Amino acid sequence: MHKVHIAPEYVERVVRRGGAEHSVTALDGPRTALVVVDMQNYFMGEGQPSECPVARDIVPNVNSLAAATRRAGGLVVWIQTRSGPESLTFWSAYYDRMTPEGADRRVKGMAPDGDGYPLWPDLEVRDEDEIVIKTRYSALVPGSSNLNEVLQARGIDTVLITGVSTCTCCESTARDAMMMNYRTLMVSDGCAAPDDYLHNATLTNFYLQFGDVQTTGELIALLEAGTARGAAAAE
Repeated sequence: MHKVHIAPEYVERVVRRGGAEHSVTALDGPRTALVVVDMQNYFMGEGQPSECPVARDIVPNVNSLAAATRRAGGLVVWIQTRSGPESLTFWSAYYDRMTPEGADRRVKGMAPDGDGYPLWPDLEVRDEDEIVIKTRYSALVPGSSNLNEVLQARGIDTVLITGVSTCTCCESTARDAMMMNYRTLMVSDGCAAPDDYLHNATLTNFYLQFGDVQTTGELIALLEAGTARGAAAAE
């Protein structure tokens, strides 16, 4: 698991601007979505081209947060990246940065019949969850997926971002979510990166400029508190 660290001076800057360490202090379960980004074999399996070992460590946290989101009446969305020969053309700016061998390995591994494409088997995916396919880093950049439509159909206004990797697909999706006016949080112990430096650099910048950063435990507590408030109001 990553050693998460956001320097005190950056926390102080957020407090000066917003009056509190966290901008999100309550969650309305039915309007909240947990978005789990790219927890697929290609990024998690031993020996896979883009293996991120810490991604295996965060699986229990992701499963726990998914269960809490469902209990609160929220939506769980599992994102899968897909590639194919057409990717070399419509996202040439990405594949041009690879060797031909690397590009071929990525296209084949992330194709629907590739061994890297399936979701990691230890993830607790449920029938009521949504699975969204994306074709670029961000699931919300135009043309990448139908995630925005899925969220809008459920009346979602808050998204919790988990998955792999913190500094690429998670960050890209989280930034775009905020820019599209979703209240957005990155889960500090629910995302994984190649190393602590990249993980913390992303969380720090996101916390300063885009949204909130909290732990799995903190967010489960907010979801449970929201459910309790709703039950009390209904009495």
